[in-house]
Amino acid sequence: MITAYYFTEFLDIGQLLLSVLLTVFVFIPSLVAIYLKIKFIFRRRKGNKNEISVGIFHPYCNAGGGGERVLWAGVKALQSKYENVKIYIYTGDLDADHGKIIGNAEKIFNIKVENVNFVYLFQRKWVESDMYPYFTLLGQSLGSVWLGYEALCKFQPDIYIDTMGYAFTYPLFRYIGGCKVASYTHYPTISTDMLKHVYRRKTRHNNRRVIARNPFLTAGKILYYKIFAFMYGIVGRTADIIMVNSTWTEDHINSLWKCPLRTFKIYPPCNIEELVSLPLLTEEEKNNMIHIISVGQFRPEKNHPLLLRALFELRSMVKEEVWKNIRLVLIGSTRNQEDEVRVKDMIDLSKHLALDENVEFQLNVPHNELMTAFQQATIGLHAMWNEHFGIGVVECMAAGLIMVAHASGGPRTDIITEQPTSLNGFLAQEPEEYARIMAHIIQMSANEKDTIRNAARASVQRFSTENFEKEFVRTLDPLFNPLFNRNIKNE
Repeated sequence: MITAYYFTEFLDIGQLLLSVLLTVFVFIPSLVAIYLKIKFIFRRRKGNKNEISVGIFHPYCNAGGGGERVLWAGVKALQSKYENVKIYIYTGDLDADHGKIIGNAEKIFNIKVENVNFVYLFQRKWVESDMYPYFTLLGQSLGSVWLGYEALCKFQPDIYIDTMGYAFTYPLFRYIGGCKVASYTHYPTISTDMLKHVYRRKTRHNNRRVIARNPFLTAGKILYYKIFAFMYGIVGRTADIIMVNSTWTEDHINSLWKCPLRTFKIYPPCNIEELVSLPLLTEEEKNNMIHIISVGQFRPEKNHPLLLRALFELRSMVKEEVWKNIRLVLIGSTRNQEDEVRVKDMIDLSKHLALDENVEFQLNVPHNELMTAFQQATIGLHAMWNEHFGIGVVECMAAGLIMVAHASGGPRTDIITEQPTSLNGFLAQEPEEYARIMAHIIQMSANEKDTIRNAARASVQRFSTENFEKEFVRTLDPLFNPLFNRNIKNE
């Protein structure tokens, strides 16, 4: 009897706990979702039915990187195709007004756009990595939902386009905001390659040494990554149209989101039209200086320290009279104070390696100065592991530089070919390997260099801005056509 009594009590407590959990995690969120859905339905009914609005989610639109080139080329393509469409960009760049952002787009990318509206967001800090010292992926993803909610409250578009990879915002805009959703994914938030490195217990910028060395922490991180990958797949599948920038990204997104029929590979726009027209200067015209340049934002994953170590190794492979003419020029933009501190650390590293007289840092350079740097250079470097595509790689090749990129990601799958009959660049992984290849390039004859340069220029034609714009609007047409038909009926 006593046993039966306690068993009954246990069941009652279990039912109570289950009721509380269902209320907290299911019933209340469902009521909130229904309320928000109704709220935004009424807001849409009050809007201008004869206007088609596009909201582009790009909280760092003034950053000046490859992702921003995609943004502005996409805006220009939409404006060229659709005259009666209004474009709104969600941005967290509170320190930049309308004129400054538009001006930077023209100065950095040589892309001129007009009639763009900006929706300023004040909660961008919630997608900053430094807000989440632990569980960073999950924290930033949940933070993007909060930032997305602020964006939706401030402006509810007909079509929502995410151009930065914040997949957790898609269900919000589709099911609550009633928007058509499209995405342009540069880099999956999580990938099977990241899992492999955790399995192998390798230290990376996203896998700390303390975790890599501890088997229990490694097992916990693997479980966390698998759960996150499952959630990432669910939210990603809510997009109506998915665009990716490379074969590498396409493979990972298809593996995670599992909707290949809605996924389209569109190479990002590269400024090859202007670059391929730059004359190839002779060694004498370059004053026998050997400029080695790297173009890319100063972010941790770009792995600029590897380039400094490669230059350190190169010093022992070339003669002293050659070494004094070598300059490594690191060109890129900084997004925030964290990036600026990173640049200072690299300057200190170059001094520590006694390379300071052979290394230059050029931050946020205008377009015309970048063109000059391309023309004066001989070798291009890129060190990011699993670079999703590599706009900087393509631009170096278009400018006539001999490229040495990391043997992974987009550069390996889409851009660089090392076959003797079609050699257009080189791939490397370790600093010593980069150094050996650079030494080999320096020792090449002028004819050998020109053969590689011409092959590189011919190979990058498929990455033109014109091709991007054409494919971008063609892919998005299925979202726009029903809205145009709606407006015709309203008239």
